Amino acid sequence: MAAVLALLASLIWGTSDFLGGTLSRRIPAIIVVGFSQAAAMVVLVPVAAGAGGFGADSGYLPWAIGAGAVGLLALVAFYHGLATGSMGVVAPIAAMGVAVPIAVGFAEGDAPGGLQIAGLAIAAVGVVLASGPRAEGGRNLRPVVLAGLSAVGFGLVILFIAKGSAHSVVMTLLVMRATSVLPLVVLGLAAGRLGVSTREAGPHWRMLAVVGLADLTANGAYAVASRHGLLALVAVLSSLYPVVTVLLARVVHDERLRSVQTVGVIAALAGVILIGAGGGTG
Repeated sequence: MAAVLALLASLIWGTSDFLGGTLSRRIPAIIVVGFSQAAAMVVLVPVAAGAGGFGADSGYLPWAIGAGAVGLLALVAFYHGLATGSMGVVAPIAAMGVAVPIAVGFAEGDAPGGLQIAGLAIAAVGVVLASGPRAEGGRNLRPVVLAGLSAVGFGLVILFIAKGSAHSVVMTLLVMRATSVLPLVVLGLAAGRLGVSTREAGPHWRMLAVVGLADLTANGAYAVASRHGLLALVAVLSSLYPVVTVLLARVVHDERLRSVQTVGVIAALAGVILIGAGGGTG
């Protein structure tokens, strides 16, 4: 079950990232993050109330706050990178943040079997190859740097969500969203005072809501998976989303896959099969 949920998270995250990156080519990335995260929070409040989440053990609190603060910065950097660079390069680089929870999982005693270790290695190599690494001059350096920064942030977020979800999945997700949204509300009010308008988000509100709800669903699937499977394995499976983003960019934006990227996609899928064949993920 954990493997299926983690793969579902990858599928939804990849779609959400593609949509968020596409929107960020039309409106500022910070607006995309703010409105999409606010939509997710609106949905989460009644869900948390109905599930009795507000009475949960508060052990989730520091992890959720950390995930929200780090996630906000990482997501803005990521969407801006997707908007200004090639999605086929930025998304796989950002996914390498999976090294953070993997290292922590191993340090805490996660012990995957031989097939799973092979799958982890092949999937990680696949993600790198899917980026189609190449030197294209200084003009593309900024998106790559943004992708690297978001990788570190996403790695920490994945770890924090797993830690917080051990106490409460729904409250971890809610407090995470609240922590992300509140600073943006303050910035929005300040922008209004400075004469900067966020009205440009208006025509895109439906898609912004879809991005936020998709991201929330993926986070939820990963959070539940992390409660039932080895952290290192679940983290890798849920970080295969660049494959989805790359394929969507190819179909919709005609970002062509190079031979090395095709090999990367195949390697990532082969890694998934090996990880699943190794069992032990619940």
